[in-house]
Amino acid sequence: MPTDAQSDNAPELEHEMMTHDFLDPRNKEISCLSDNQPFSASLHGLEPRKNKFHQPIVHHPKYSFVEWPSDQQTFPMDKFYYLSKTLTSKMTHLPRPLVRTRSDFFQPLDSNEIPRAWFAQPDGPICPIFLDRFLSASLDRKEELRIGFRECCKLHGLRERTVLEVAGTILTAQLAWKHGLATNTAGGTHHASPDTGAGYTILNDLAVTANFLLKPELNNHTILGVKTVLVIDCDVHQGDGTAKFVNMIECNKNDVDSYDDGAVEDEQRQSFVTLSIHCESNYPSYKAHSTYDVGLPDKTGDDEYMDILKTTVNKVLKETKPDFVIYDAGVDVHKDDFLGRFSLSTKGIRERDRWVFEKCVSLGIPVAGVIGGGYDKNKEVLAERHAIVQEEASFVWRKYKMWSN
Repeated sequence: MPTDAQSDNAPELEHEMMTHDFLDPRNKEISCLSDNQPFSASLHGLEPRKNKFHQPIVHHPKYSFVEWPSDQQTFPMDKFYYLSKTLTSKMTHLPRPLVRTRSDFFQPLDSNEIPRAWFAQPDGPICPIFLDRFLSASLDRKEELRIGFRECCKLHGLRERTVLEVAGTILTAQLAWKHGLATNTAGGTHHASPDTGAGYTILNDLAVTANFLLKPELNNHTILGVKTVLVIDCDVHQGDGTAKFVNMIECNKNDVDSYDDGAVEDEQRQSFVTLSIHCESNYPSYKAHSTYDVGLPDKTGDDEYMDILKTTVNKVLKETKPDFVIYDAGVDVHKDDFLGRFSLSTKGIRERDRWVFEKCVSLGIPVAGVIGGGYDKNKEVLAERHAIVQEEASFVWRKYKMWSN
């Protein structure tokens, strides 16, 4: 793992790329789909303007992969498969499963088509040496242990699904910018920092997506007017990795299309804002400094949590005036999660997710939801918890008739 001193002395920005078959160093453009609307997708799902059941949902079948040794690893890699299965088969209060068929999912670009510039410095926020060492299966043992996947960091399937997950959150943000609300069936890799992975996360999709939104040159000037991106992180663990990107990511204030002319208030606005509401005693032991941190005690339950969530989010929205929100809806806050220390019920998580989405939508702030962390030995039960964020987003989608916007 690079030391702080190594990270600060950056001849790394111009290094010889290691050989791997992920990302396209030549590709800085984005793919265009139907009706000339630009979305970075390999497949597009059900047209949102015709979808009265749910928001655009992003999924890729390779978020999970069969080579993952579930009996040797704590991380439930197959939960993404079970989540997609739940969404397309579980009967809800609707007269059908939430998602009619898998072809209704939007799917991110293939791993060899994703622009490298989205990820790697100087355009992206991630150290190019770390990026290429991971993608070429060249991390050392210490780095693999810090990530938590150990020797599995070298698996092709893991490296592929890691870049697909980030591309999925970018696609989710593009859809949310166009339609007001969208969700990913993965994402929330908030322990990964610019030059290393940690805590079962390797490349930080929240930071890469925020950077993409804030830089018109990366999104081909299809997203204009985003000056501040707020991450609302409700995973039980602090978003320590995301916090380390805060001072690195800035919007282009010289872009006349995306920045107000000479407004003093805009000049003082922070481009990338992070709010982390987490269990203070839980991982990581040494906390980073988010823009806003709220560390709560063990056994925090529904009522106390919701009171703090509403007070804090209202305060942050008022102070930062974000143009876009990325919401990390970790379900490891659940009372039965074996890596969490909170006491939220399923009903409490449902209330949390609905409130966050409705708050953003009612204020006219586009919001992209990702699933965050969640751990349970029963994969079907875990998938149903992760489905809550999709279901509550769909409730808000229907309530506000967002297909007609």
